Amino acid sequence: MGGFSRLFIYRPVLALVISIVIVLVGTIAIPLLPIESMPEITPPTVAVDTSYPGANAAVLEETVASPIEQEVNGVEDMLYMSSKSTAAGSYELTVTFEVGTDVDMATVLTQNRVKIAEPKLPEEVKRQGVKVEKRSTQMVLMVALNSPDERYDDVYLSNYATTRIKDVLGRVEGVGKVSIFGAKDFGMRVWLDPGRLKARNLTADEVVGALREQNVQVAAGKIGEPPSAIGTNFEYTLTTLGRLSDVDQFANIIVKSGSEGELVRVRDVARVELGAQSYTWYAQLDGKPASLLGIYQIPGANALAVKEGVQAAMEDLSGAFPEGLEWGIPYDTTEYIQASIAEVVESLIIAIFLVIFTVFIFLQDFRTTLIPAITIPVSLIGTFAAMLALGFSINNLSLFGLVLAIGIVVDDAIVVVENTMRLIDTEGLSAKEATAKAMDEVAGPVVATTLVL
Repeated sequence: MGGFSRLFIYRPVLALVISIVIVLVGTIAIPLLPIESMPEITPPTVAVDTSYPGANAAVLEETVASPIEQEVNGVEDMLYMSSKSTAAGSYELTVTFEVGTDVDMATVLTQNRVKIAEPKLPEEVKRQGVKVEKRSTQMVLMVALNSPDERYDDVYLSNYATTRIKDVLGRVEGVGKVSIFGAKDFGMRVWLDPGRLKARNLTADEVVGALREQNVQVAAGKIGEPPSAIGTNFEYTLTTLGRLSDVDQFANIIVKSGSEGELVRVRDVARVELGAQSYTWYAQLDGKPASLLGIYQIPGANALAVKEGVQAAMEDLSGAFPEGLEWGIPYDTTEYIQASIAEVVESLIIAIFLVIFTVFIFLQDFRTTLIPAITIPVSLIGTFAAMLALGFSINNLSLFGLVLAIGIVVDDAIVVVENTMRLIDTEGLSAKEATAKAMDEVAGPVVATTLVL
């Protein structure tokens, strides 16, 4: 170890160049490191979501949960899984994988297993679709959309957030998922009257069948498309009324016809209204209806950069907001991150000055104090490059570790300097010879104690 140190003692220019390179590489690595409150130590998870309108929890468990979980169970690197079936007809399966598993590959593997189970699911569940996505547990902030004068209800706010805001925020760099809490997507609600159905000898299934048959998007084709009759001079593309969009159109759907031309329409047996698909939950801000968008970051993303990107996107979007619509950020974890980092950085600076002051008092020589003082920025800044190479992030634990490392670095420098000064005073050696001999004596113990600490 002492022989290795001689290389830099007798070649100071080489040592200086290497120190400069270390500082430059560390400086470049600092903005590239992800910033978060705590390191990513939770296992990655993949969520499987679907719904079965009208079904209760028991039906969901038998018809949806059982086929999916039988196929997903045992997927590569899986630790465990948990599911939730609600009385509102929603089903959610969370699959937890081992720490360090590639969450993108885990999502693909889970998706493949779910595809095997899909043929066993009820037809209505297939219509709704089964969604498989990676789920991040790191919520960075929450964006609230509200109307202070309450001119817009929760249904309007939810759909405005879904159609105008969610996709834009999802494209912000570092955002892994945008989840709308209290979502109330528009839905055409048909309230059947059992008495009127019985009087007309109809069932709920017949009404549902009529809705499905007549609320479709069809390709009507063309007139005059080759090969056509001789003399056809024009070709027309036919357009027809596809999916219905307003209450009157749904109310006029024909459910049943009689032998003499009499018709039974939906409005004869039901009340139709435009509302939300589900009213099982809601969101409020200061006691007023609101739509809350939870912003989740992808693993390794910079939380502060995510917040800045979301704020910039919302500032752009707010220019097109209708009058009476406002946005805000009622929940923001980056404030805690910024405050924590600021406190740690302050502690870091104070520790550096205290250490330099202590060394000066101990050694009583400004020139000698300069040596351990220079080692602090070189070693600390270079550490950021090592953190980037090892996949670490800037967080409370890593910054606290840097604070502790200052003491170790300076302590090692003091040991070397003190031993060098002793050899100069007692043996009359030159500075280079004394430094080389001092490193031969203390290099091993210094490296050993540093590794232990």
